[in-house]
Amino acid sequence: MPTLDFFTAMEVSASGLTAQRTRMNIASSNLANAQTTQAEGGGPYQRKDAVMSAQDVPAAANTAYARAVKGVAITEIQQDTAPPRLEYDPGHPDANPEGYVAYPNINPVEEMVDMITASRAYEAGITTMSTAVNMAERALGIGR
Repeated sequence: MPTLDFFTAMEVSASGLTAQRTRMNIASSNLANAQTTQAEGGGPYQRKDAVMSAQDVPAAANTAYARAVKGVAITEIQQDTAPPRLEYDPGHPDANPEGYVAYPNINPVEEMVDMITASRAYEAGITTMSTAVNMAERALGIGR
């Protein structure tokens, strides 16, 4: 039966932790800028989202089974192209001539769900790493 070594398991878990931490940071940034009407490039802040893909694990042993094991990587942080949300507020300094203000197209509920999902996935990655360490310690204990 094929097995994975300890370092491969740790590399896979670590790549997942990094990806989920990035997702949480992006969701936090989106929430923090939900009311930003003037961003660096002009216009309202544009929601960002992480694009993930499978990646080879550098620590994988040189066997066909181990090479089939993949980690995860953030390949791109893309901006949402959805149009801004318009709200009527003629007294706002960024209102257009018709009195509408362009706000980012950010749904706070969706961002919170994304943060919670990323947090749960992060916790699962920590549990996986802890389990791998415990298994390695027990394996070493057998030889004593």
